[in-house]
Amino acid sequence: MAFYNSRAQLVPDMLSGLLSTAAVDRLDTSDGTAVLVRRGHDPQAGVAVISGGGSGHEPAHAGFLGEGMLTAAVPGSLFASPPVSAVLEAIRAVTGTAGCLLIIKNYTGDRLNFGLAAERAREEGLDVRTVLVADDVALPDLDQPRGLAGTVLVHKVAGHLAASGAPLSEVADAAQRTAESLRTIGLAKTPANLPGEDVPSSRGAELGLGIHNEPGAREVVVDGAAGAVQQVLDALDADEVIRGAGQAGVVAMLNDLGGCSPQEGLVLTHELLDRLGRDTVTRFIGPARLMTSLDMHGFSVTLAPASEELIAALDAPTSAPGWVPPSRPQAPQSVEGAGTATGALPVVPDSAEALERTADGGLEDAVVAACRALESAQTELDDLDRAAGDADAGTTFAAGARAVRELVESGQLGFADPAAAMRRIARTLETAMGGSSGVLLAILSTAAGRALDGAEGEARSDWSSALQSGIEAVQHHGGAAEGDRTMLDALIPAQRALAEGDGAVVPARVAEAAESGAEATAALIARAGRAAYVPDSATQGSPDAGAAAVAKLVRALADSLS
Repeated sequence: MAFYNSRAQLVPDMLSGLLSTAAVDRLDTSDGTAVLVRRGHDPQAGVAVISGGGSGHEPAHAGFLGEGMLTAAVPGSLFASPPVSAVLEAIRAVTGTAGCLLIIKNYTGDRLNFGLAAERAREEGLDVRTVLVADDVALPDLDQPRGLAGTVLVHKVAGHLAASGAPLSEVADAAQRTAESLRTIGLAKTPANLPGEDVPSSRGAELGLGIHNEPGAREVVVDGAAGAVQQVLDALDADEVIRGAGQAGVVAMLNDLGGCSPQEGLVLTHELLDRLGRDTVTRFIGPARLMTSLDMHGFSVTLAPASEELIAALDAPTSAPGWVPPSRPQAPQSVEGAGTATGALPVVPDSAEALERTADGGLEDAVVAACRALESAQTELDDLDRAAGDADAGTTFAAGARAVRELVESGQLGFADPAAAMRRIARTLETAMGGSSGVLLAILSTAAGRALDGAEGEARSDWSSALQSGIEAVQHHGGAAEGDRTMLDALIPAQRALAEGDGAVVPARVAEAAESGAEATAALIARAGRAAYVPDSATQGSPDAGAAAVAKLVRALADSLS
């Protein structure tokens, strides 16, 4: 379901939204039809540039009203040409002695209605020229190719020259040259959903699907972005366009037909520029919604030789809200980070050199045991996490545990230097674990490592202070506190028991404290983490997965060290 009020109100409501936010005015017409004009336009200032057509293709055409593009736009009803009377009212309103240019998409209704309006305006003594845009190459044998997104580039060329003070003949001739140089084709996975029609379409992906849902050249199998872009370029005969352009290169435009996500647009950009060659594309426009078809899930590509005339127009400024300035494609680049740049500040070393084991290897053995406990608990912890929505806590903790265990078992991680060991663990968890848990444990390990600087790690107080520092860092950066149903509800009681304990019973008491804290989370309301965004009823009765993971880790450490 789209956020429309009704099919009848779609165009009026949409135009009201535009008029409320853009430097555009609605012309009072004799029959109440919609004619939009650029605010502040002086008919005697130069050539007027007018376009229009059925609504549903926004921002085309009203979104291109602005200095350096259109002077007036005439929107029809949904997917229907505006009436002759509205086009004539627009011509009369904005045309002075310098004349006006009508830019017309090659559809029968637009061609006839704009054409008749031009004839009537000429009868009234107005100087009117027309340019027909027929850039669609989907049906090469068609005598009257359709006008598509390339029309927007004709707007830009004509608007730029008109703003520069060029006479009507020069504006019209340049617009005609541009129109004749364009090639456009689209590919859509689904057609546009018309307001009020709730029956889903059974049509598959189509190459050349029209912007009014007209059938395309053929149905196609879409094999990801790469396959889709290649099919479009093959249909455009892009190699021929590139050869014809020579050293000047080409202009390429990637138009979202209305239903593509920003992520899809960027992936399509990557595929398009990879295939055309970044050195070949002199200017690139997009990815952007320039001429849409409601929510059609598809895109179109327009190619044209990069003439000096076209480049000058594309680079010229405009106040039109719908226009997207072109870019100059380049190969993806990287720059030196602070750790590699000459003269950079020193950073804490994290070499791959093996860190020595403790004398008896007891701590290393305990860490391996704790890691194995988390790996074994993967499914159990995932099940506990299911109530929060993503069911991946066990997988995440197991991935971090496996990475740390492999470091210890390969001789790369020992605890003779506990500060260095904790830093190594932090870097490992940051890389091996996904999501917030990995970052939080990396924060804890980093802060604990800093607290252990200069300590031998043999005294209980050393580890108690280090764990306290780690917990404080997690609270500071994560924003959670004890009682918020997080891993802190097991960590904080464990740290207290470690700080207060005495003698050989300390490990067991620390483990019991962590387990009691984890069990208590079953009755807590989540106030932090992803679980805070789900209903309380979904998590009540089951302990928090992060707290349960900490309890299992501490229990395994305690059992091994006892």
